[in-house]
Amino acid sequence: MWYTPAQAFMREHAIDAWLVHDFRSSNPILAALLPGKRFLTRRVGLVIPARDEPSLIASHIDASSFKGVDVPLMKYLTWGEYRARLADALRGVKRVAMEYSPGGDLPVVGIADAGTVELVRSFGPEVVTSADLIQITVARWSDAAVANHARASHEVAGVKDGAFAFIRDSLAAGKAITEVDVQARMHEAFRRLGLEWPDGPIVAVNGHAGDPHFEPTPANTSTIRKGDWVLIDLWARVPGDENIFSDITWVGCCGTPTERQVNVFHAVKAARDAAVKIARDRWASRAPVHGWEVDDAAMGELRAAGFAEGIRHRTGHSLSPGPKVHGVGVNIDNTETHDTRRLLPGVGFTVEPGLYFSDFGVRLEINLHMDPAKGPTITSCVQDDILRLA
Repeated sequence: MWYTPAQAFMREHAIDAWLVHDFRSSNPILAALLPGKRFLTRRVGLVIPARDEPSLIASHIDASSFKGVDVPLMKYLTWGEYRARLADALRGVKRVAMEYSPGGDLPVVGIADAGTVELVRSFGPEVVTSADLIQITVARWSDAAVANHARASHEVAGVKDGAFAFIRDSLAAGKAITEVDVQARMHEAFRRLGLEWPDGPIVAVNGHAGDPHFEPTPANTSTIRKGDWVLIDLWARVPGDENIFSDITWVGCCGTPTERQVNVFHAVKAARDAAVKIARDRWASRAPVHGWEVDDAAMGELRAAGFAEGIRHRTGHSLSPGPKVHGVGVNIDNTETHDTRRLLPGVGFTVEPGLYFSDFGVRLEINLHMDPAKGPTITSCVQDDILRLA
């Protein structure tokens, strides 16, 4: 059953139930657990006990939206009835997981509103976070997703190669091209390959590469010239929310890189490799590793190299099924948030340390999957040297 992994996790961690609360489609976890397009207008509660069948609480108006869902449905009309149904479903529960993050540490998990958390506490249970329950149910890659991610990674690497070759060939031919020209060529490649992408990609020259989220437009685009520094960040996937984006970043120089550019590149590379190493070492020793620890390993390298002033973001984000490139699983983060979630088998994420300055920036992004048999597995192409484009 779809809820079996959640129940096994709850029993192992002394959690009696998981309450997935939604109001007007505010909770994407409900949509992920019970797939289907729904127009929800009232409060909904999905209660998954650690040992018994789940139950669903929905208003008479929204009940038809769950037609065909194999979960017993309890209907309500009034707010008092909703509270009574919820109290009954949680009777005897001592610890209940919700989309709640103590202290707001994990905004991606903090979906349940404070008032609903207070209501549940008034029934008697202790409310704990569902962060790792989300990981083992919603964020875990299926076998099909693993295969489709491998295909996307192969195709995205080819699109990246084609973009840098376009720059190299244009410079050699004396043809003027802009960041937008390169981006448009990548869009064409994505369409030809049948991939989908929500936005981007980033093609950033010199100072534009110093802005982690720069995206070229006809109004701000720069011409790419000999001697320039170029950063390209691209992401795409096999169509479908069940599939995983391949999300990578590479850099190149249209000439001979400066000593500072070389030093920054190697500092970022060392940070990336340190993040992968701690994940693999912990797996080999059967010791848990958390998102914040992997971020610390990478950030330690950047700071030790003397480039702390160039840090602008965490080391990586979740890659999981769903509509967004940034998923709902563990982030590699002790910078923007304190991510205490573990790197659990089956989840995926990026490792993308970066350093950014007024005249250039370096980010080296790869993708990893916590293969249940092999452990941390790099699923994307890996850059070990600065690309020479002229």
